Amino acid sequence: MPIKLLDKTTIARIAAGEVIERPSSVVKELLENSLDAGAKRVDVVIREGGIGYIEVSDDGCGIVFSEVLLAFERHATSKLSSFEDIYAISSLGFRGEALPSIAAVADLEMLTAARTEESGTYLSLSGGEMVKHTRMARSPGTTIKLTRLFSRVPARLKFLKTPQREASKVSEVVLSYALAYPEVKFTLSIDGRNTLNTPGNGKLRDAVLEIYGNDVASKMLDLETDSYRSSSINISGLVSPPEISRSNRNSLHFFVNRRLIQSRALQKAVEQAYSGLLIVGRYPMGVINIWLDGALVDVNIHPTKAEVKFSDENAVFTSVQRVVRSALVEKPPIPRIEETPSVYQQEAARQEPIWGDIPKPIGVTQQYASPLIQSAKTSSLPLLRLVGQIGGLYLLAEGPDGLYIIDQHAAHERIRYEEIASQIPSENARQSLLEPFILELNPVQEAMIEKCKSELDLMGFEIEEFGRRVFRVQSIPAGFTAPQAKALLSELVDNPKDAPAEIKERLRRLMACHTAVRAGQVLTEAEMRELLLKLEKTAVPGHCPHGRPTIVKIDFSQLEKDFKRT
Repeated sequence: MPIKLLDKTTIARIAAGEVIERPSSVVKELLENSLDAGAKRVDVVIREGGIGYIEVSDDGCGIVFSEVLLAFERHATSKLSSFEDIYAISSLGFRGEALPSIAAVADLEMLTAARTEESGTYLSLSGGEMVKHTRMARSPGTTIKLTRLFSRVPARLKFLKTPQREASKVSEVVLSYALAYPEVKFTLSIDGRNTLNTPGNGKLRDAVLEIYGNDVASKMLDLETDSYRSSSINISGLVSPPEISRSNRNSLHFFVNRRLIQSRALQKAVEQAYSGLLIVGRYPMGVINIWLDGALVDVNIHPTKAEVKFSDENAVFTSVQRVVRSALVEKPPIPRIEETPSVYQQEAARQEPIWGDIPKPIGVTQQYASPLIQSAKTSSLPLLRLVGQIGGLYLLAEGPDGLYIIDQHAAHERIRYEEIASQIPSENARQSLLEPFILELNPVQEAMIEKCKSELDLMGFEIEEFGRRVFRVQSIPAGFTAPQAKALLSELVDNPKDAPAEIKERLRRLMACHTAVRAGQVLTEAEMRELLLKLEKTAVPGHCPHGRPTIVKIDFSQLEKDFKRT
């Protein structure tokens, strides 16, 4: 086939495929145009998931009559005058591709009016070709209506999901921008049903209230950047406390200079901040605004403008992780235990307390604070009176406002984790085994042991090869028993997907878990009191390192209600 120049219509439809993937892509581009136009109110209406009908109306600055047709020419834009301007871009759009791409795959009507003109402008396009262009009355702002989306691109239409799924995607886009611009009033109507109506009062928490409800909005934690403020990166927003989580990452929103972005790296930063506070498979909610100089971020990565590149990605990652973690550890914690006079005589403690301290390395005086707990603050908690133990699982304590139930294993895990994280292991913190034990591994497990070897050595394990895929463990951390160490290593090698940076953290959790008191273990009163007092001194007493809660409170008011006393 000979080389030839494609016709204008074919070029437009191919180019549109990069920008307009589904109805939500259309809504996103039109919303960004409305926000760039300074709109204070944006109304979105869709039917049949946006495939049948889309309407976006705003009260922005509008377009003058003489520029309406030009707005639908490819690469026509009011946001740039030269390429250098892109390094200081403050608008959401800048490529000049959205309107011509949308017009190429749908029938379009626009009614717009500029504040500087007495009347508005009406334009109708079909397949990118003009049908009607005339004057028409309208208050300042712009309304765009679309029908027959992708009717001229049946291949794209075939890959769309159900109308319900496409409507859900549109909702995600609208609510994301409602969170990014709380000072703008957003409404969304789906098949005649009003599903969103934000107040537009500039308060982020009120926008969260409209989208996620009062229970979530009232408990969200403010992000403060003062402690970690740099000259180039500032972070603000809200994140959920550990007790509020979701089964997916869809409720975690990132904005860079108010631009909605997708970033696996930033998701990872937030998840690391919640390390030890959420159980596996649960994810936080959050609205995280990242502010930095436009010259330090490249937004011209992809036609959809959903991806960006930072000049110093590590600095942004660290700032997000630290600010989120700081908000989590400074939140009012679950009530902790304070020692109170006992009406009982204290039993003599066992000669070898089951939670004895990890031996400190000889000659080592410097204490190492884990970056995940070093910024934690402590505060006074309600006085609690130890009641006892039930089922060999839980400790009961009475507080001024209710009954407190403490999971003894989870609580001791938290204690052991922070003891391990706060000390520097050395040769003196290990114990040699009189009878070394053997690990026989498969090839995948063998690779995992090799990957973890340096961290295991620092933690007090001495492991040497003893044949083909056979390893001999000669020393283990002080305070461990051989069965505990063997169980820990077996669990460690069964998860080969751990990244090198995650191995140390997982190893700490496993060490804490395998040396904590077990479920079903009966404790003396002295041991129970010591456990509660040590839990109080931890940085994050409300959760074990795996994210499970350590304490549950039952209010007296709830008890009175259950016993029909009120």
